Amino acid sequence: MRSRDLWQALSARRYLLSAWPWRATAYLVTGAVAGAATLVGLAVALVFGGVLTVVLVGLPLLVLTALAGIPLARLERQRLRLIDRAPAPARPVRQPPATGPWPWLITRLRERATWRELGHALLFALVLWPLDALAVALALGVPLHLAGTPLVMATAGGGEEAKVLKQWTVTTWPAASGVAVLGLLLLALGGYALGLAAGVRAELARVLVGAPGEGDPEARVGELTRSRARLVDAFEAERRRIERDLHDGAQQRLVALTMALGLARLDAPPGPLADQLAKAHGEAGRALEELRELIHGIHPKVLADYGLPAAVADAADRSAVPVDVALELPGRLPRAVEAAAYFVVCEALANVGRHSGADRAEVTGGHRDGRLLLHVRDDGRGGADAAAGSGLTGLADRVSVLDGRLSLSSPPGGPTLLSVEIPCEWTERFA
Repeated sequence: MRSRDLWQALSARRYLLSAWPWRATAYLVTGAVAGAATLVGLAVALVFGGVLTVVLVGLPLLVLTALAGIPLARLERQRLRLIDRAPAPARPVRQPPATGPWPWLITRLRERATWRELGHALLFALVLWPLDALAVALALGVPLHLAGTPLVMATAGGGEEAKVLKQWTVTTWPAASGVAVLGLLLLALGGYALGLAAGVRAELARVLVGAPGEGDPEARVGELTRSRARLVDAFEAERRRIERDLHDGAQQRLVALTMALGLARLDAPPGPLADQLAKAHGEAGRALEELRELIHGIHPKVLADYGLPAAVADAADRSAVPVDVALELPGRLPRAVEAAAYFVVCEALANVGRHSGADRAEVTGGHRDGRLLLHVRDDGRGGADAAAGSGLTGLADRVSVLDGRLSLSSPPGGPTLLSVEIPCEWTERFA
């Protein structure tokens, strides 16, 4: 987003009579002061942190120094209001997975925006504030000094001479007046120069500490990522709604129908009617079992109540092939991740039972470096091909929606190893 207000004001005829030259000057002067203070603060923090690192006390100080760009970026976004009345929004950052200073610190250190803002802080402290001070000195200090030449000649020079910029000597009043007129002309030009310098400076600050504009590729990628996450959450919410409706509606009606047919079967005398009732009672029972299996497959209650390890253990108990489970997680994962991982494991175990000819399988995994890792291994004949149009393609698509990866190793003769990697953070909500 450009500093529209300042650029529009620079093109106006009454720019010098407006408040914008003063606002540009205030922006550059506060930048010089804040930059000098930032340089001193960073230097002190680095020196003390480096010295105290010997006794390990300086390490936290150095880590906190890496976060120095965050408050400075917030200050810079506030200062930008001097140039553009529209606020400069911050770049979107991830929310910590849990409360407390440690999750917040880890999340901030992993954010690209944190390091971009630290780069801005270093550039601000080492390069930008001297340029701000130089721009104010050249565009404002020099013209004011020239314009005050008659006053200097009258006071310090005794009415006989005056030094101009400590380089030239003026000995006559007409010359002093001419230098003063030149200073006023340069002061008018300096007002435009200050506006131009402040505008360029503000554009750079917006690139470093502001949110990307609508046409920025990073903004489009971020919005696509957020919209995909919203779609996944909406899909999971709709899945749970269907499961709840089937459980509380259709299943209860089938239970009532099965009981009614059972009672009618007991009351009916032997004969063709009793046989038909028995057949209908059996069909209703089988339909009820199928519906329960369908509900369990949509979103099993054990997954919602107890999490992924319990749900995988339940799936292993129902597998046709004996399965060893070794899944260690520090807490609950996001619902979408848990659901995707569970159905990948279920589909993989179903494929093991149908196609592999394996005697045994195992499911292992855990949460490391911000990722859920799952491995499904069997000792079957191998030869599985994810590109052959099997259900593995659908599993890969399901995992890729969450920015995850699915890989398959299945040489002829086995063994077969299915690996899943999904980026996620665990939460303490059910830990």
